[in-house]
Amino acid sequence: MASLGKVASPTMGVHPALSENRALAEAADKLTGPVAKSSSITIPNDPLRQPSSLANNPDTTSDAASLPLFPTNLPSHGNADCDNTLEEPSALAIKSHEDILKQQFRGHRKSVPSVEAVPRQTIIKALASVARSNKPEALSLDGMLSAQAAVDKRLPNPSPQQISNALSEITARNMTPTTAFPALQSPCFYHERFDDAVNIDKVLEEIKSDEYMSHSRLVQTATGVREVSKQLQRRPIRRAVRSVMIVTKARDNELVYLTRELTMWLLRTPRYGSDIGVNVYVDAKLRNSKRFGASSIVDEDPRFEEMLRYWSPDLCWSHPEKFDLVLTLGGDGTVLFTSWLFQRIVPPVLSFSLGSLGFLTSFEFEKYKQHLNKIMGEEGMRVNLRMRFTCTVFRNGGQEMEEGEQFEVLNELVIDRGPSPYVSNLELYGDNELLTVVQADGCIFSTPTGSTAYSLSAGGSLVSPDLPAILLTPICPHTLSFRPMVLSDTMLLRVSIPRNSRATAYCAFDGKGRVELKQGDCVTISASQYPFPTVMRTGTEWFDSVSRTLQWNTRAATQKGFESKSGSSSVNEDDEPEWDIDTDSACYASEDGSISASPLRRQMSLLGM
Repeated sequence: MASLGKVASPTMGVHPALSENRALAEAADKLTGPVAKSSSITIPNDPLRQPSSLANNPDTTSDAASLPLFPTNLPSHGNADCDNTLEEPSALAIKSHEDILKQQFRGHRKSVPSVEAVPRQTIIKALASVARSNKPEALSLDGMLSAQAAVDKRLPNPSPQQISNALSEITARNMTPTTAFPALQSPCFYHERFDDAVNIDKVLEEIKSDEYMSHSRLVQTATGVREVSKQLQRRPIRRAVRSVMIVTKARDNELVYLTRELTMWLLRTPRYGSDIGVNVYVDAKLRNSKRFGASSIVDEDPRFEEMLRYWSPDLCWSHPEKFDLVLTLGGDGTVLFTSWLFQRIVPPVLSFSLGSLGFLTSFEFEKYKQHLNKIMGEEGMRVNLRMRFTCTVFRNGGQEMEEGEQFEVLNELVIDRGPSPYVSNLELYGDNELLTVVQADGCIFSTPTGSTAYSLSAGGSLVSPDLPAILLTPICPHTLSFRPMVLSDTMLLRVSIPRNSRATAYCAFDGKGRVELKQGDCVTISASQYPFPTVMRTGTEWFDSVSRTLQWNTRAATQKGFESKSGSSSVNEDDEPEWDIDTDSACYASEDGSISASPLRRQMSLLGM
């Protein structure tokens, strides 16, 4: 954990619960081995051209500690069935466009860290997110560590698959559900509500067992996956909501009174066979607030003293399973702040519209009783699992890349030139392959949820939050051909600052935690394992929000239709034609015997031509 202590600000980067919990750190050490103890990745001279015989050479055994954390000589996705040897190019392919690009970017491929390494903080998050029942006790790592006591003799360079298998083994030995982040793959703890809907493990096992899948089977599987995804979005979830967290917008005293009103109603309203309501967590800053009046709330009923509780950022990180539902009072900024609080698993979030914008707030506070009675009653809730990014900063440590800050991002990651007068020079990699060198004021990596934010202002497209994708939007690029792009969410992106760059760059995560990237530093962007579940009001709420906030496709007046009947007339319309002027006289014949159909033909006929 030495490198994790290098974070400049305690409010950014590694969460205090991560840096102070030595048990989690030791568990991560057991999984990643002694090589990862410094949270670093060794940079080979050329990770794309390491000989495959290096690992089998007995002369290089003593240098195993200097190898990357994970093997970098793995074949690419496009050549999964090939070995690592480089084929000789044919004579016809020497001057191909691809070779020209490779030669152009050859200088950018040197000293590039491997993206196969799983960040240390990601492993710690997964260990801390092992499924627990809704009990207040803290996570016990005794069983997790004892499960690995007999596996200390593992290879010094474990692969990501070995780490996944190790986490699966830990989860299985502690008899936790299969949805408890066993292999760094489960999306969120809320996903366990779908256990009876589809057996994901069985589907993946069937796909894995088929070494060669036929085209018809592939189409059938893809269609089934889309259908499952569609049904999961449509299916309401009914569960007992016994603990509610309220997040109130900052610097708005009027919302403190609304927080008190909502708290009193939740405490008083009988639920689930009891004569009182549910537990309510409010901001710890309201403990001594006169406007909130916690003492008067407790005086109303002695039982409220145990039911009225207070949340803090540390509680949100360490025990997110305590909250069955999160209510936000504010605007979109309050929703982003909620995502900032939950840097691991996130409870379902219901947002009341009490702010300036309302892309993410579709519930009216005036009808909060009606909305909450439906969600906490028999109708249940429908949840949209909004995609988030896991962004990890790596610092240049000479021959090693030291892991730095890590953030879960709901809107976007923005990388810009900051106060520098020079244009940004950014190397963009996708799955460890150089895609392009960005020369612009910066670039935006946005989620579909963030497509209505900064990305939209920079010329990006609107993307429905139901689609898993990565939006790449340049900021004032110094080329006319660099247009916004939509990338697959399966791609692992990395943005590096070249060592010969004139200036540094700055990156911001949802507008917070601004971090400077110096020469040789990089930041990785990948689809997060912890999505942001928002409670849906209607199936078209995203279109409604875009129309309401952006006036999307709104016209000042609708084009009139043709109306043949007049409002008042003394003429018998049954004897009259439907239209007195049925066509445009300038383009069509309007007199009997006239053959002119255009002004030109009319002039020619008048001249006898």
